[in-house]
Amino acid sequence: MKWRLPKPWVDFLTVLVAQWHRRVNLILAGLFLVLLPPQNAYSRWQLPPGEPIVREANLALPQPENYPVNVTGVDLPWLSANSVIVVDVDSKAILFAKNPDWQLYPASTTKMMTALVALEAYDLDQVVTIEQNGAIGQTMQLEVGEQITVENLLYGLLVGSGNDAAEVLARHYPRGQAAFIEQMNEEAQKLHLTETQFRNPSGMEAYGHVSTVHDLVLLGSELMRHPLLVQMVGTDEITITDVSGEIIHELTNINQLVVDHVPGVRGIKTGWTEYAGECLVTYVERDGKKVMIALLGSGDRFGETKTVIDWVFANHQWQEITP
Repeated sequence: MKWRLPKPWVDFLTVLVAQWHRRVNLILAGLFLVLLPPQNAYSRWQLPPGEPIVREANLALPQPENYPVNVTGVDLPWLSANSVIVVDVDSKAILFAKNPDWQLYPASTTKMMTALVALEAYDLDQVVTIEQNGAIGQTMQLEVGEQITVENLLYGLLVGSGNDAAEVLARHYPRGQAAFIEQMNEEAQKLHLTETQFRNPSGMEAYGHVSTVHDLVLLGSELMRHPLLVQMVGTDEITITDVSGEIIHELTNINQLVVDHVPGVRGIKTGWTEYAGECLVTYVERDGKKVMIALLGSGDRFGETKTVIDWVFANHQWQEITP
């Protein structure tokens, strides 16, 4: 006859082992969290100071003498955005990156490319007649029958983030809206925006209409090469009219950082849809130091961008780096 433990003892030991196993798992999980580098540690999300962007074609400037170095060791506070990138324009160094190549909905940051294609395609004083206007979402409130210049449509596009302005600019393209969108994608290829595809000119959610923060800083850098567009994205408010002067459009910049005159901020473009979340591409320049910031899927695009700006200029010094 085989000896067996009484059933109460078996039950007791079973519970004891289960509790021990659970505690071991909790201890291991705790150690994992402790040892895992935080979101904003260089070893996890960032490249070392001075590391260049891989696709740097549109940030190519004369060889810089200085690179940004985090001299305090202070990490960037936690950000809710799904993707973030912070780039020193002159050195092309990445100061911070979180999921920089995740393909996400770019929302109205799309309009940076819409503006570039339109600027190339049209004369600024060309007059466009509004034949239809079924745009939804954010609009500059164009009226059917209105005649307005391309320049004022661009103000409506970049200051007021008008979806109607984007659609009108695309529809009046010589070969139509489909050709305009095709040109947007051709320009994306020329600018090495390898993770970007456009399906419409406004940034409305559409299957396959995607970009990354990495691509968006390159696109933003290209936009900042055009003085007129720089002027537009940095305008806090403006009143424009149709060619008769009778139809008035009062535009206030969607970018609260521009409206609030945050020191050094010169634009560039906001974006929001339900699934994209809050999006923002920002150019800021202080004491000759130029920084590009892009966030996608943020819960507080203006507050988080302001946090990034403060972190960059409070904790970094631009120093000569000897290879």
